[in-house]
Amino acid sequence: MADRDFDAAFARSLGQAFGTLIAESGKKLVSVGRDCRLTSDKYAAALAEGIRSTGVSVVDIGMCPTPLMYFSLFHWDLDGGIQVTGSHNPPEYNGFKMLLNGRSVFGEEIQKLGRRAADGEWSEGHGSVEQVDILDAYVNRLVQDFQGGDFRVGWDAGNGAGGPALEKLVAKLPGEHHAIHTRIDGTFPSHHPDPTVEANLADLKALVVQKGLDFGIAFDGDADRIGAVDAKGRVVWGDQLLMILAEPVLKEQPGATIIADVKASQILFDHVAKIGGTPLMWKTGHSLIKSKMKETGAPLAGEMSGHIFFKHRWYGFDDALYAAVRLIEAVAQSGKSLTEIMDEMPTSTATPEMRFPVDESRKFAVVAEVLHRLSSNGARVDSTDGARVMTDDGWWLLRASNTQDVLVARAEAGDEDGLNRLMAQIDEQLALSGVERTEGVGH
Repeated sequence: MADRDFDAAFARSLGQAFGTLIAESGKKLVSVGRDCRLTSDKYAAALAEGIRSTGVSVVDIGMCPTPLMYFSLFHWDLDGGIQVTGSHNPPEYNGFKMLLNGRSVFGEEIQKLGRRAADGEWSEGHGSVEQVDILDAYVNRLVQDFQGGDFRVGWDAGNGAGGPALEKLVAKLPGEHHAIHTRIDGTFPSHHPDPTVEANLADLKALVVQKGLDFGIAFDGDADRIGAVDAKGRVVWGDQLLMILAEPVLKEQPGATIIADVKASQILFDHVAKIGGTPLMWKTGHSLIKSKMKETGAPLAGEMSGHIFFKHRWYGFDDALYAAVRLIEAVAQSGKSLTEIMDEMPTSTATPEMRFPVDESRKFAVVAEVLHRLSSNGARVDSTDGARVMTDDGWWLLRASNTQDVLVARAEAGDEDGLNRLMAQIDEQLALSGVERTEGVGH
């Protein structure tokens, strides 16, 4: 939590550690952006000052969506970048998303940065800080090779950092556009800024239905997560979006690898194979997905959490604004409405994403215990990220969250009875490890 778990002094030391990494690689220029949270200004200023003190110069791109910070590295050929953002979390949270030499900084690299910051191991120098507005260049790039699609679309920016970019984007798109909650407000007064939780889409659903729009699109607090609803107000979940977006990509690149995380529906993986792609299930987490994309050369990847990654005609990072542009294209190229696409989509009976608290010291241990018992019983298990168990009814998943002290579960079956049997298996395994499943929220 901001100002409890870290403060501006920490942000400065993080900047010093990050700047030192840049300087040691012989590089000298990075970008710093921030979202609209009330603590983001002071953290970004402290971060930039820390970086500058190592001899590395900073391009201050101001308040912006996280994808714009990513874009700045490619647009200006920068050596690294940091976005101060709490992403989809409540307003009292904040954090840092980092890129170094075009790739995410995560895992052991983050631990190394933390140790460096704590130990005061950093370079000294006199870099500069220059404020530059890149918003117009970013929006122009979003539509640079737009391939058409004239629809009536509703948009919900959730009072997040993507609001100004959205207003400029819709002015450049054909069709009729109705955007709500584009006014930036770091307290997020309209609703929680996470479009992957259905309750947060209520305003967008009402807008689409009341105005008779073709569909609606929503963003999270820093506009790297996308959510969508069709004309009937039905949610188009992350794996369903990926099914739609994969079609035109695979027409251009038959046989290409399409990556989705372990929480995605089996329907998605089967569909990708059916339309000529190579489906690949991978670990949840935007940094992990991006690394796997580079390794495999995949042109497209996505997560249930609404992170969509295009390398096809884009840069390989998660960008909800660009995913929205590509969704408009994909629906247009299908020759159908989004509602018709949803009507024809295979269905299953699935739970939302269930999250329930567990002690930090136990969350990975519980998953390990479950995996051990299942392997001893000869179950069909994919251990890519936690335990994804296949049965005759369908599948269920249990994994530890990367960022919170919670276990995450999900299940999908052909019918309600099958789903109940899968849930009973989850509860049985949890009980054997001394954990009780409580009701969670989210999808």
